[in-house]
Amino acid sequence: MSAWKRSFSQRLLSLSRRDKRLFALSLDTFICIWTVWAAFYLRLEEWVWLVGNHWLAVIAAPLLAVPIFIKGGLYRAIFRHAGRMALIAVVRACLVYGALYALIFTFIGIPGIPRTVGLIQPVLLFLTIGASRAFAHYLLSGDYQDASARQAVPNVLIYGAGSTGRQLALAVEQSRKMQVIGFLDDDRSLQGASVQGAMIHAPRQILSLVDRYEVSDVLLAVPSAPRRRRREILELLRPAGVNVRTLPGLLDLAQGRFQVSELRAVEIEDLLGRDAVAPDQGLLEKNIKDKVVLVTGGGGSIGAELCRQILELRPAALLIVDASEYALYTIHRALEVQQKAAGLDEVRLVPLLASVVDEGRMRSLLATWRPATIYHAAAYKHVPLVEHNVLEGLRNNVLGTHIVARLAGELGVENFVLISTDKAVRPTNVMGASKRLAELILQALAEEAPSLCYSMVRFGNVLGSSGSVVPLFRQQIGSGGPVTLTHPGVTRYFMTIPEAAQLVIQAGAMARGGDVFVLDMGDPVRILDLAQDMIRLSGLEPERD
Repeated sequence: MSAWKRSFSQRLLSLSRRDKRLFALSLDTFICIWTVWAAFYLRLEEWVWLVGNHWLAVIAAPLLAVPIFIKGGLYRAIFRHAGRMALIAVVRACLVYGALYALIFTFIGIPGIPRTVGLIQPVLLFLTIGASRAFAHYLLSGDYQDASARQAVPNVLIYGAGSTGRQLALAVEQSRKMQVIGFLDDDRSLQGASVQGAMIHAPRQILSLVDRYEVSDVLLAVPSAPRRRRREILELLRPAGVNVRTLPGLLDLAQGRFQVSELRAVEIEDLLGRDAVAPDQGLLEKNIKDKVVLVTGGGGSIGAELCRQILELRPAALLIVDASEYALYTIHRALEVQQKAAGLDEVRLVPLLASVVDEGRMRSLLATWRPATIYHAAAYKHVPLVEHNVLEGLRNNVLGTHIVARLAGELGVENFVLISTDKAVRPTNVMGASKRLAELILQALAEEAPSLCYSMVRFGNVLGSSGSVVPLFRQQIGSGGPVTLTHPGVTRYFMTIPEAAQLVIQAGAMARGGDVFVLDMGDPVRILDLAQDMIRLSGLEPERD
């Protein structure tokens, strides 16, 4: 784009809203006058001096057009974002104007003015006004960018050529942060067709497309696809070595809450190939609704999610116990926001600073509040840290569990649910051994206090929880590596935090006393494969980058 064009567009954009409208109104007035003269030329086949009654046609044009254009909203539109609705507004305004102008100068008639001028001029005005809006959109919206500027924008492919993919392409086009060079779609009937000027290709062509167009990202426009299907797509894209991003969700897109800047990196959950288990509402509410519920370790990742879901189930009161002031403050503030948004003002939220190994403090809390259900999530669970702090790990995980569980039996608690781990099965580390000891304590107490229903829920790694490898790997990749592994042969079971919390609540409701529940977490995942997948999804190559 030439320097004067760039300077002109920048000056227009720097004008105030009022000055921009005055400029547009002045331009339309000039167009009205010019199109009358042009209409005389087309009718008489020569340029003539406007004399006498000719001026009535000239003066009538802006006097009729400008008020109609103002009423029709032509000066409310932002020209650089003008689209289909702006074009419709121009058509409507010009039709109203053309009807009035033709009525005066064609059907009624004015001496000295050819009647055809009343028909020709409105057509010219519509074409010229429409062209001026289109040119303004072209000049001001960024379509004038030169080739060097376009080359700085990353090329992307969109996986999915359906309605979601087309909306995403429009959003990307308007953002000017990426350039869509094509679509990928499994539907063979669509392959080879063009959508919004971009060709639809078969997914198997991904490698050649990446090489040909230097594609940096693939945007997934399949938000409703099940997780197993998403895993298949990611496996297909893996050899291309590109960044893979996805939409937040169809609802966000439909309600206009989506921005191109919100295209998120594909979460590692999408690689697990397992959809979340649908909860049973009856089981969720059984031990919670209208009851006093206490959660130990409520500031931790699992405890915090338990609190969030328990709040939605409308307990009489939710007691959040944690030894960390900051963690307790954080979850309490989050729950207050959730409570206000969901209209759960009748639920009493009580943040309680306490350590589960402080028997006096825990006795006081249980005796004062008399909870019906306790979810014991307080534990040290980071394997290497517990290995370096054996006595403190055993004290917190074993002694803390014994204190709270014994007091629960003494003070009339109805249900006690221990959050355990799959590492308690034939434990090979101190953390796993401490949780197995906690389970044995509960099973022993279940025989002594049959009125209290003790239960334990085992599950594997929870994605995103404190101590999980996923946030660690993400941080290491973001800082350029290296990504560290305890051992290349280690495998782990994974699930999402909300799913884990729901299953804990349901398992506790199913317990008869002394039960150990083991959650079905699908197939185990090799930590080495997990790390390599995360590196590839970041557009890098394991062992090389």
